[in-house]
Amino acid sequence: MTDTRRRVKVYTLNEDRQWDDRGTGHVSSGYVERLKGMSLLVRAESDGSLLLESKINPNTAYQKQQDTLIVWSEAENYDLALSFQEKAGCDEIWEKICQVQGKDPSVDITQDLVDESEEERFDDMSSPGLELPSCELSRLEEIAELVASSLPSPLRREKLALALENEGYIKKLLELFHVCEDLENIEGLHHLYEIIKGIFLLNRTALFEVMFSEECIMDVIGCLEYDPALSQPRKHREFLTKTAKFKEVIPISDPELKQKIHQTYRVQYIQDMVLPTPSVFEENMLSTLHSFIFFNKVEIVGMLQEDEKFLTDLFAQLTDEATDEEKRQELVNFLKEFCAFSQTLQPQNRDAFFKTLSNMGILPALEVILGMDDTQVRSAATDIFSYLVEYNPSMVREFVMQEAQQNDDVSKKLTEQKITNKDILLINLIIEHMICDTDPELGGAVQLMGLLRTLVDPENMLATANKTEKTEFLGFFYKHCMHVLTAPLLANTTEDKPSKDDFQTAQLLALVLELLTFCVEHHTYHIKNYIINKDILRRVLVLMASKHAFLALCALRFKRKIIGLKDEFYNRYIMKSFLFEPVVKAFLNNGSRYNLMNSAIIEMFEFIRVEDIKSLTAHVIENYWKALEDVDYVQTFKGLKLRFEQQRERQDNPKLDSMRSILRNHRYRRDARTLEDEEEMWFNTDEDDMEDGEAVVSPSDKTKNDDDIMDPISKFMERKKLKESEEKEVLLKTNLSGRQSPSFKLSLSSGTKTSLTSQSPATNLPGSPGSPGSPGSPGSPGSVPKSTSQTAAITTKGGLVGLVDYPDDDEDDDEDEDKEDTLPLSKKAKFES
Repeated sequence: MTDTRRRVKVYTLNEDRQWDDRGTGHVSSGYVERLKGMSLLVRAESDGSLLLESKINPNTAYQKQQDTLIVWSEAENYDLALSFQEKAGCDEIWEKICQVQGKDPSVDITQDLVDESEEERFDDMSSPGLELPSCELSRLEEIAELVASSLPSPLRREKLALALENEGYIKKLLELFHVCEDLENIEGLHHLYEIIKGIFLLNRTALFEVMFSEECIMDVIGCLEYDPALSQPRKHREFLTKTAKFKEVIPISDPELKQKIHQTYRVQYIQDMVLPTPSVFEENMLSTLHSFIFFNKVEIVGMLQEDEKFLTDLFAQLTDEATDEEKRQELVNFLKEFCAFSQTLQPQNRDAFFKTLSNMGILPALEVILGMDDTQVRSAATDIFSYLVEYNPSMVREFVMQEAQQNDDVSKKLTEQKITNKDILLINLIIEHMICDTDPELGGAVQLMGLLRTLVDPENMLATANKTEKTEFLGFFYKHCMHVLTAPLLANTTEDKPSKDDFQTAQLLALVLELLTFCVEHHTYHIKNYIINKDILRRVLVLMASKHAFLALCALRFKRKIIGLKDEFYNRYIMKSFLFEPVVKAFLNNGSRYNLMNSAIIEMFEFIRVEDIKSLTAHVIENYWKALEDVDYVQTFKGLKLRFEQQRERQDNPKLDSMRSILRNHRYRRDARTLEDEEEMWFNTDEDDMEDGEAVVSPSDKTKNDDDIMDPISKFMERKKLKESEEKEVLLKTNLSGRQSPSFKLSLSSGTKTSLTSQSPATNLPGSPGSPGSPGSPGSPGSVPKSTSQTAAITTKGGLVGLVDYPDDDEDDDEDEDKEDTLPLSKKAKFES
């Protein structure tokens, strides 16, 4: 019994004048030696840790509110509150506080809230109490002036509040309100408006409890309708009684709970709609009104959560197919408001709240609701879903994975019976609602996209010894959901330009690209496999031809994110499919305009240059240099050409490349002993034994193949040269078919300017002297006569265009062995010496 009576929640007031819950525990009072006085102690019920240790200061103003609250200020900007579970516990601690301060426990405040000047104190000492004028119609103006004159002085405010409490004055004023309305006494009604507004600014809980009681609250609202600044009175009472209907979707058996809901709604309405917007000086004078609403909401959520029958009935009717649409809409709106109220709970209680909803089946219920045709119901369900995702995304992920597993099991059984399973996953419903949003501004789609990003964000995924949520959920998402997300993108990019290019479609595709870009940054191999296997980047770059600049920039940003990873798998895919072509086309079509598109494209090429991405540098220069060489207002493309020429120089001078490899031997060193051997060999070798320009190779390097010694780009160039010589012989004997050239062609005729054209037949084959797809070949830029026409080609297998087929590692190894056998004798001697 004692534990329940002394069970409290500790609250602190933050900078935004909102109460933060610091935890639940049990309060006691006792002498604390360290603080040299009687103190309030609260120990957490979870682990016994000390939540609060506060000395009862004789000069601190303690307030007792709503029979179960004690509020006080520890410092100038540090307010505390204890919310008791039972009134008896609050009374017990209040008596201890009053005993220390020498006060009568019947008071609701122990001290003056704010210290006043000595002059004010001296003026008021002569009148210990404030005498109010008799509550008569003729004296309303006098009463209004008294209230207005008392507000600036904290001591006079306190005396006015006590006088209003003790004499039952508020009820007398409300009786006069009825008289004034019956007589249509507008002047008297204006005075009553000023009086009631002034009473609100007294910031007194005891007065609020009278004003917000069932018998008084509507009259208080009536007084506030007659603002002297308005030509016509407002009609707040008419709205609350006729328009705003209380719909009891599930019968509430507890009359106290029902009364608390009514009261909270009306007080919230007063705060938001009836009271005028407070000035800077009045804002802090309504803090008790904020607290009143806040603690009411906490109490309502707690009472509803403890009513198991109520929640059971709620979810049973939500999921019942027999429930009519109007009833279901009311249930969903109630659940939405219930979740909104839960935001007032402390973290551990909020966790228990959502766990209760989960156990009741809120996610299956949302799945049913989201499948309905009613737009308003779906909108409310989306808001509820957002509360769940933002608070506990792991709970949602676990549900959808279990749902997928159950659907897979059902599908297997149905497949045996040759029946189709039409169940749709919850997460796919969310994606479909995002794609099918009818709002021209796509407000709902933006909200849903944010929720999807939260769900696929690895940063909020759990990882334990036995279970990695990231691996499991992302595997599920790419198997079951990614194809739904990319469907509008793939459907709109089947040709060389978007098939639909209206504003709403462009906005939707921009949202999809934003999410895909997020996945590229955070999902590593899952998204890499998907992009390469489904040829997603090529489809995305079709959007570079959109008339909407923001969509073209989204497509470019997607490619820039991929290039920024500096992943050679991505790079080989880009080169093999010639995916710089749409970017170069967009750059040339943009012309001389200095805009965001121009800057973004140049920045991408600048990144390749600065980061020295060798494969992409060679690809860009060999295939697109003639289109870009005239761009001289930035040095980016000339810098890329310089990088490329340096690579060629290293290829043409293997001695220099070998020396560079040794100077950078930390990149190839196996362990510390290798370094010691190399250093010893270096110092033991006489200079006379070395030939001019010959590099010393350590014994540990004798077994290294060319892959270890040569720079990767040099190795690539050398291997391509050997392949060309072999292919020349084959071309003389065989006429290959099934090759396809890219649509991008650079005309290098000396008589005409560089132009971009489309060409379908293949004019040159890969590996041939005229092919730009062969780095280092005679057909590469810089070595081809200007009259030669170059065309890049996509390699094929069996007549099919191979967009993402890469040679196996074994084939690379075989090529390396062949290359080693065909090395010139002098080079072999150096490597094997």
